[in-house]
Amino acid sequence: MSHVIGIEIGGTKLQVTLADADSLEPIQSLREHVLPADGAAGIRQQLQSMVSGVLAQSQAEAIGIGFGGPVDASRGIATTSHQVEGWDQFPLVEWCQERFGLPAIIRNDCDTAALAEAMLGAGQGKQSSFYVTVGSGIGGGYVVDGKLMGTNRPAFAEIGHLRPGVLHSEPENTVEAEASGFGISSEVRRWVQNVEPEQHDEDCRDLFLRCEGDLQKLTTQQVADAAFAGNSICQIVLRDAVETLGWAIAQAITLMAPEVVIVGGGVALMPEELFLTPLKDQIATYVFPPLAGSYEIVPAKLGEAVVVQGALLLAKQSLAARS
Repeated sequence: MSHVIGIEIGGTKLQVTLADADSLEPIQSLREHVLPADGAAGIRQQLQSMVSGVLAQSQAEAIGIGFGGPVDASRGIATTSHQVEGWDQFPLVEWCQERFGLPAIIRNDCDTAALAEAMLGAGQGKQSSFYVTVGSGIGGGYVVDGKLMGTNRPAFAEIGHLRPGVLHSEPENTVEAEASGFGISSEVRRWVQNVEPEQHDEDCRDLFLRCEGDLQKLTTQQVADAAFAGNSICQIVLRDAVETLGWAIAQAITLMAPEVVIVGGGVALMPEELFLTPLKDQIATYVFPPLAGSYEIVPAKLGEAVVVQGALLLAKQSLAARS
């Protein structure tokens, strides 16, 4: 029986899983919090201990890595991290091979999640699937016939970096700036800050209460809760964010015609009436008419384990390619 290792390197957590290479059934899983202050060197120290720990239980044949930031997949390099210093141009695949004596493969975390959802999650049974993650940022990944597309390119399917200036935004704004969790909470914050204190209405006061008077602490979850409770500021900001995201997904469908679009990430966990239902309506508004009715829009299925499951799939595919 052969085994593979899947690794997720995120901005807040590390996950390492040893699994059967055929079924991908986990044998041992480890999870630790990342300490950003320790930098990339600290994360590598944690990672070495975690991988050595699972290898003490059983040998493995390959490692797959989902990295939380841009990567140069063809060269096995972590290009940078926006959360943790010290990753710039780091040869992570070579480092793994030297430390553990195993072949390794790397993709960014969104591509890795896209592969997992396509093969094991909401995209099962579809030839083509486009995965969108809507969290603190917005990313995309495209899978056809079980293979990630664009892995030999500097970037691919980066839907969050489209510029929807023709809608209701500043021309330089990106989809991520408007429709990510960070963008949504920032826009609500800007809206309230532009109202003079003596003109604060019930909606403004509601938001101050939710964040204990400090707008810098206002979270996307609090915005969603307020919108659900009837806060008109939050409802308007969410409506605009969903329109922007719907426009962007419609462009991706128009260009690549996926059979299914899978939407994941923390923002996508909002109540359906705030997010998924209006998102479907906006996509239908902007998509190329001949493609109407040719795609599905579905929520992601795999939850927090999605990146590490994708990393296991990467390792399994790399073994198959060498056999």
